[in-house]
Amino acid sequence: MKKWTMFMAALCLVLSLLGIQAPVQAAGFKDVPPRAVKEVNYLTEGKIVYGVTSTSFVPEATLTRAQVAIFVGRTLQLDGHQRETRFADIGKGNTASGYIEALADKGIMTGTPENKFFPSKAVTRSEMAVILKRAFSYSGDAEQALLKLGIASGMADGTFGSSKTITRADFAVFLARAVNPAFRLKQTASFDSPLVSTVNNLNIRTGPSTNYASIGKISGNTKVTGAHSVGGWTYIQTGALTGFVSSYYLRSSAGGAVTSPAPAPSPDNHSALAGQTIILDPGHGGKDPGAVGNGLNEKDVVLKTGLQVRNLLKQTPFTVKMTRSSDVFIELIDRSKFAKNENGDIFVSIHANAASPAATGTEAYYYAAGNQHVADSKLLGEKIQARMIDAWGLRDRGTKPGNLSVLRENSMPATLLELGFITNAEDAAKMASDAQMNKMSIAIYNGILDYYKAKGFNVSTYYK
Repeated sequence: MKKWTMFMAALCLVLSLLGIQAPVQAAGFKDVPPRAVKEVNYLTEGKIVYGVTSTSFVPEATLTRAQVAIFVGRTLQLDGHQRETRFADIGKGNTASGYIEALADKGIMTGTPENKFFPSKAVTRSEMAVILKRAFSYSGDAEQALLKLGIASGMADGTFGSSKTITRADFAVFLARAVNPAFRLKQTASFDSPLVSTVNNLNIRTGPSTNYASIGKISGNTKVTGAHSVGGWTYIQTGALTGFVSSYYLRSSAGGAVTSPAPAPSPDNHSALAGQTIILDPGHGGKDPGAVGNGLNEKDVVLKTGLQVRNLLKQTPFTVKMTRSSDVFIELIDRSKFAKNENGDIFVSIHANAASPAATGTEAYYYAAGNQHVADSKLLGEKIQARMIDAWGLRDRGTKPGNLSVLRENSMPATLLELGFITNAEDAAKMASDAQMNKMSIAIYNGILDYYKAKGFNVSTYYK
């Protein structure tokens, strides 16, 4: 036994030196067979599948219809929030209810004429083929389509094994192959849709969500060819790069409209909203009171607003960070550094204006000169500005370009808000009112949601 142990240790050392390594277990799971490791890793990275425990995937367990609905729903980034369904045996409390209803709406999974879904029923290979055919819009016979595309292979007896139940490991393999042709048994991706990118620094990712790693970036007006779309992401090829980009930032090379993205992951699917970090930046603070007027300090007004907006955002899956949450002074450059270090996705700076006592109104700024995020920054400002005007009814001073440090030095869509003029008695009265400040905070919060809605995210259940 000792000699055998020494032999195996020596063999592992030789293999390591040769650059050959034993398969790494999938995503920390200790029970995934080698045939499914890459695919389970891939889907786990995308937060599409999870283990039964932190170390067990239970690969040979049969997959139920409810579990398939969750996996496919997450893949297609459908609205998975729990709700009432059309099925008598699926109540609002069922974890899969949202995905089941969303898939039923699209005709991907259906029930019986008696409105039964049978969520605990095991799924067969034939049923799996039909679900994937509908989910990814394959043509022809479902089983033959999967065989032709290299997504599935036949059984040892030459049949598809239609009546055999599908296991968790096998379904993960088939689903990963349907999403990413790189996993297929043969090369079947057809890049035949000429497209053009619409923004600079567009990430190409290994999978169809921001959970997947970026493998490169392309600039605006880059010609690419698309193969297929998955939940608002398009599988493209450009030069030596092949991967997924957000469909929102692609248009037809013939000059057509931006391709219509599918809804982003649902609010309860944290792979979408929880992956978005919102930076709130209450201006001034500490030794810097900001504008002063009518018995108010700008630093206090904007901190109160920022904290209220943060509390609202905490009721959502969004990640929210504040440059300051107390009365402290922070240099301008450190505010944008904070946003970058926190990997912010949007930046919202909150201020109050000052001028003559007659000056009044609400406005928003974005940085336009040489800013790769100019379109999104303007969109963010416009969405919040519209809500602020509705909330306080002050003069609409517009959304306009501004050469301001926290915008200029930032690396994400960013806007600076001016709630009103602290030097104007009527504007300041609103800032001194708890009820009016609450209305403004809700307006900023809803404006942020409006921005994400415009970007294709499903935020409908979070509006106030």
